[in-house]
Amino acid sequence: MHTVWKGSISFGLVNIPVKMFTATEDKDIRFRQIHKPCGTPIRYKKVCPHCDAEVEEAEIVKGYEYEAGKYAIVSKEELESIAPKTRKTIEIIDFVDLHEIDPIYFDKTYFLSPHETGDKPYQLLRDAMKKTDKIAIAKVMIRSKETLAAIRVYEKCIVMETIFSPDEVRSVEHVPGLPNDIEVSESEMNMAVQLIENLATDFQPEKYTDEYRERLQKLIQAKVKGEDIVTAPDLPQAANVVDLMDALKASVEATKKAKTKRKTRKQKSANE
Repeated sequence: MHTVWKGSISFGLVNIPVKMFTATEDKDIRFRQIHKPCGTPIRYKKVCPHCDAEVEEAEIVKGYEYEAGKYAIVSKEELESIAPKTRKTIEIIDFVDLHEIDPIYFDKTYFLSPHETGDKPYQLLRDAMKKTDKIAIAKVMIRSKETLAAIRVYEKCIVMETIFSPDEVRSVEHVPGLPNDIEVSESEMNMAVQLIENLATDFQPEKYTDEYRERLQKLIQAKVKGEDIVTAPDLPQAANVVDLMDALKASVEATKKAKTKRKTRKQKSANE
């Protein structure tokens, strides 16, 4: 793994030297844009439309558009002057319960490992958070941006989740068309609850695969080998049931067998 950040966790008067690694990876398949007549990849240049000329990196500065066409230019030195002095510190502020944080706040996950003399305090913090079943809320500076973060334990590793600030999460009041005060019958509610219970199972992340990406990889491999392209079969379409209660009943019946099979597999696994 490539180290993306080095610093320390500030835990009271304790400093824990750590290294940071990106915990997830984007496996999207990306295409280059190709000039069809000759097969050459298209290049992109930074061009000033006013000067009608390509711009060198050294000529580029940061500017904030405060009015249409008007920019406040901010230099690198000015940004440095207002950066927090603790830019290399993950500063723990509070300890809270994980269930108190809605997943909408979570952004990106990083693994943290002990660095230099940090082994013992690292293990102490990890084991103490496990014992108290708490996670930490912290502040950290990453790539010239101060962000909130949640520090928690994942398996045997301390991980850091960057989280959005409250003013970065939009209010649901701005979402148009949300239903309100629609009457739902008790029988419809009971049927919906039964459907959820039939579909309920233990979370097993390995069973959820990106089927489209797998088909796309096969398509690309076939293209490279010069093979014929096979169209994916159509998936069975759900019945067009207009009545809500009929749709719920049909769904419950369809999921009963799957639920029974799951129970049978669990019992077999427990007996083995």
